[in-house]
Amino acid sequence: MSTPSDARLSALFLDMLAAEQGAGQNTLDAYRRDLEDFSTFAVRAKASFGTADTQLLRDYLEDLDDRGFKSTTVARRLSALRHLFRFLLSENIRTDDPAAILSGPKRGRSLPKVLSIADVDRMLMQARSMARNAEMTLPQRLRHARLYCLLEVLYATGLRVSELVSLPVTAARRDARMIVVRGKGNKERMVPLNETAKTAMADYLVVMAEAQKTQPKKSAPSKWLFPSFGESGHLTRQHFARDLKDLASAVGIAPRLVSPHVLRHAFASHLLHNGADLRIVQTLLGHTDISTTQIYTHVVEERLKSLVRDLHPLAETS
Repeated sequence: MSTPSDARLSALFLDMLAAEQGAGQNTLDAYRRDLEDFSTFAVRAKASFGTADTQLLRDYLEDLDDRGFKSTTVARRLSALRHLFRFLLSENIRTDDPAAILSGPKRGRSLPKVLSIADVDRMLMQARSMARNAEMTLPQRLRHARLYCLLEVLYATGLRVSELVSLPVTAARRDARMIVVRGKGNKERMVPLNETAKTAMADYLVVMAEAQKTQPKKSAPSKWLFPSFGESGHLTRQHFARDLKDLASAVGIAPRLVSPHVLRHAFASHLLHNGADLRIVQTLLGHTDISTTQIYTHVVEERLKSLVRDLHPLAETS
């Protein structure tokens, strides 16, 4: 019996990931792209998923390096191939695993981009100023009030952008000191709100209610804090990211340095810089593994270095 085509084997593998491991659509799409790229390379070598050997895999990894791919991308593609060939072996489609003895590229973990406290303050001040500009039209005031609210809540909580834009309107209750966030893996966690964020939310709701009164047709109130007419019913991550870059540009910060995720990094780094416990930051960020949070400890290390340099009695003086 002939070996199924690469496309067929890829489809079987992806079906297994979805059914048995609960892989999400983004994960499946990433695997599909990686496997299609390897299949194209294998075809040029007159090989396939069913006949590829270890040397072909090594050649493919070298080809990725020649094409200028980062080590993280090469490692991810090797991981996809390892999973694929283990699956083919378990299904008796192959009698060997050509990826078993391969080692991936060494990966140095890159430090996250972090805005300074002064940079974040400038963005917050600009957003607050625009939100409170009485000379703007109501739609403009609503847009700026929403951006200021998003920014205050993000910097106060360190939420993932997907968690932020999908907050329910009940998160803005006046008496709420904590909000319940549903994060990765559908896990819930409690995140505290500071007074500034609560005020920004309350002010935003006032403007939103004012805007709703001007609508010609009365529609049912949205369950989302940041509603939208899009398919999801709430503001998209991309829309917020664009508004954030516009805000950065307005205060003289390069837009490429700013994103919702960078603000999440700023939240964690600034907390640690001011003495917060790493385990507390891990809980607030919703990290399952402490090693994920430890990437932020570089800010603590820099602080310790500066303390030793500036305060140690034997430090060199100019």
